[in-house]
Amino acid sequence: MSPFIRLLASFIALIMAMGIGRFSLTPQLPHLISEGQIDLTGAGLIAAANYLGYLLGALDAIRAKRPDQVQGRLHAGLWLCVVLTLISVLAQGFWPHLLLRFGTGIASAWVMVMITSLSQHLAVTAIRPRLGALVFAGPGVGVLLTGLLALVANLWGQNSATLWLIYAAAALIMVLAILPILPQPATLPAATHISQPDTRQPGIGRLGAIYGLYGLGYIIPATFLSQMASAQFHGQWQADLFWPAFGLCAAIGVVLISLRRPTPGTTGYWLMGGLGIQALGVLACLLPSSTGLALGVILCGTPFLACMPLVMQRSRELAPHATQRNAALLTACFAVGQLAGPLLAALSSHFSGTLHPALLIAASGLMLAAMLAWRSVRVPAVPAACDASTAPR
Repeated sequence: MSPFIRLLASFIALIMAMGIGRFSLTPQLPHLISEGQIDLTGAGLIAAANYLGYLLGALDAIRAKRPDQVQGRLHAGLWLCVVLTLISVLAQGFWPHLLLRFGTGIASAWVMVMITSLSQHLAVTAIRPRLGALVFAGPGVGVLLTGLLALVANLWGQNSATLWLIYAAAALIMVLAILPILPQPATLPAATHISQPDTRQPGIGRLGAIYGLYGLGYIIPATFLSQMASAQFHGQWQADLFWPAFGLCAAIGVVLISLRRPTPGTTGYWLMGGLGIQALGVLACLLPSSTGLALGVILCGTPFLACMPLVMQRSRELAPHATQRNAALLTACFAVGQLAGPLLAALSSHFSGTLHPALLIAASGLMLAAMLAWRSVRVPAVPAACDASTAPR
């Protein structure tokens, strides 16, 4: 089977696992809150549970070395996303949704890490690095899909349970279509890029801080965008346009990054620019108008996924012989930042009644990350042959 078909299957796997398994909570929040199942503080805690599951799933997935372990976690993650989304149809109240989102966090992390390893190795061996990078537009297309499905369901006057059922049906169709054509774990190399334990890697610690701050900064608007739009438009259908637009911008951002010429020494500048643009987007969400929210969608959404491969590429530039260990470190930093974001939003909602304090802190974190990225440019890269197909973790 051609590498293109297997990379297409990887792309669809990320549409399902990330768009439905991980980010489907965002367009559901207005429903869950209006139905009285949760409040805004509870929404933040449920989102935090999802990201805690993602952190634990990512850390567990890194331990998978044998082909059977890789395939087992990949298939388990895909099917869990389907099953847990289907069970969500019956969920009522805070605790059932929290437990189900925790489970889908673990499942989506398994899929993300395994698809990252399999698709990128396949892309490099097939000399298709740009196709490998485009696989990671999948989460953006997944967000677009969940947003459009939510828009149609809302126009028909459906509730949250019906929308969970629609998501589960879409997830099942995608899983059944891609299972026979996913990349095979037996093609992975036997040993991978682990450096000596005492090797110093200048700049990696700072890059971990950048990635953690990025996770904190983007996740608040990414989680609560639909609810903010619903509040501005008082539940009218126009509010449902913002989440799919966010996903479309994210997919476009990945395409633009994959087309850039990978000139040595410029990765840090691209990363700094992307983080700065996102900070402006978060601040735009504070403006009391639909124009501010639209600016937030464009400025936050476009660099949303594009910054991830830039971080991983910079990691390889700094330490090309420690990619596996550093990917694990950066994955953990990113997940911790994501976990802190919804907790911060819950505190902001509880004490102020709004998300404004949390958004201000998120924007400040992104600006600090941009400053650290600018400082990291002065750390010399280690000469090595690096492809352009690095993926988000």
